Amino acid sequence: MTSPIDFGIPDLTGRTVLITGANSGLGRVTARVLAGRGAHVILAVRNRAKGEAAAKTMPGSTEVRDLDLADLSSVHDFAADFTDPIDLLINNAGIMIPPLYRTVDGFESQFGTNHLGHFALTNLLLPQVRERIVTVASIAHRFGTIEFDDLQWTGRSYRPMAAYGQSKLANLLFTAELQRRLEESSSPVTAVAAHPGYAATNLFGSDDEHRLSDRINRTFTRVFAQREQDGARPILCAAVADLPGGSYIGPTGPFETRGKPGFASRSTKSTDTEVARRLWAVSEELTGVTFPEL
Repeated sequence: MTSPIDFGIPDLTGRTVLITGANSGLGRVTARVLAGRGAHVILAVRNRAKGEAAAKTMPGSTEVRDLDLADLSSVHDFAADFTDPIDLLINNAGIMIPPLYRTVDGFESQFGTNHLGHFALTNLLLPQVRERIVTVASIAHRFGTIEFDDLQWTGRSYRPMAAYGQSKLANLLFTAELQRRLEESSSPVTAVAAHPGYAATNLFGSDDEHRLSDRINRTFTRVFAQREQDGARPILCAAVADLPGGSYIGPTGPFETRGKPGFASRSTKSTDTEVARRLWAVSEELTGVTFPEL
């Protein structure tokens, strides 16, 4: 078991933080904490009304902007309209174990939203990022495999958890390859990842009260999961602690499901440099977005 990392949230006055999916769950908690420490926080959200409602509950300086990660045209529009420097980009938004559906661009929803949307956003905004990129992964990455022959689940029976695991494994491989490219470019920006452990957020299950799996998920979460505030601590640690590029932060308690933040373990699949490079190349082809010149 790794030791916790002692960290505090410094004064962030004058810094700009962009957080995807900041209208609810871990993103909302993270945004509230960072805004409370003086950062100007941009809430990049799919639902503007929910984003504005969340922003009203936060102290300090906040701003709400429209972003749908399941639509690459929305990602391009967002990036084209955003010209200010960004000190910290937190790729937090995500969906978890929905029934099979596809994004506007035809991607399996979890791979398209959790990975490809953030892949495109990060590369489009990268010339404006000054300090750090944090991507939120999951212990569920251990259940995933990058199935290059069928990334979009068109030729096999759809398994929502396996698809979620693939998207979260992609998050870690993306972070590793992004850090390699940043170092190769002599960029001062670092890329790190974090996972919340098992936190009670709106990701667990849908709103279908009649599906048995959703009722079980909600009951199990209420009994065993840690609070959103605790689940956000690894993300905050990854955002502000003095860490080497490529770090992966998560809870240090039993099975990394809860506890104080520290360096998290990861599967050997998530450290495969050849798979990371191949995934990057495929992601560029699928999104039409490439690593910029820095």
